[in-house]
Amino acid sequence: MRSASSTPCISDAINLRIDQVTGNRLFLYTQKTGVPVNLVLPDVVRDALRRTSMTSKQYWFWSGAGELETAITNWRARLQRLFELAKIPDGHAHRFRDTFAVELLLAGVPIERVSVLLDHQSVRITEKHYSPWAKSRQEQLEAVLRKSWENDPLAKETENTGYTAGIQEPEVASRPYFIGGFTGGAGGNRTHV
Repeated sequence: MRSASSTPCISDAINLRIDQVTGNRLFLYTQKTGVPVNLVLPDVVRDALRRTSMTSKQYWFWSGAGELETAITNWRARLQRLFELAKIPDGHAHRFRDTFAVELLLAGVPIERVSVLLDHQSVRITEKHYSPWAKSRQEQLEAVLRKSWENDPLAKETENTGYTAGIQEPEVASRPYFIGGFTGGAGGNRTHV
């Protein structure tokens, strides 16, 4: 069985064998570590696969004849044309993976779990590319800080008197939606595909 990332890239999708999908489960080996992974598929994906005409008796999106690299090149060209027609700037196949990661983070999934799903060897890789989108992570950090103040006599006194030593907390609505000075680039472009 060929290795696949737990969040497939285009080559993994094209090389996806029919026997790797059972019911609503997708069975893969992680690309970097070779660890077997069983992922649950959303019903919409499972149903779309069931309706898809299989290219061969073994693969969903490849005939199995010819070179895999040729099939990948052909699918990339098709997707590129689709992105152009949909007017998605800088469209490329990896955007599906980026969107997956960003949507998980915006839904509050801890970045450590997103890192596992992306098959990153380290959470630092995930942080480098996706931490600007981890709104929930910032909220968790703030909650931990506020919790740590519960036993701080100075913080309690400030709460009781309302005295803030000239510091004004911005309104919640004016807080940025993501952390840091993100400017786009690898791993965080959030244009939906």
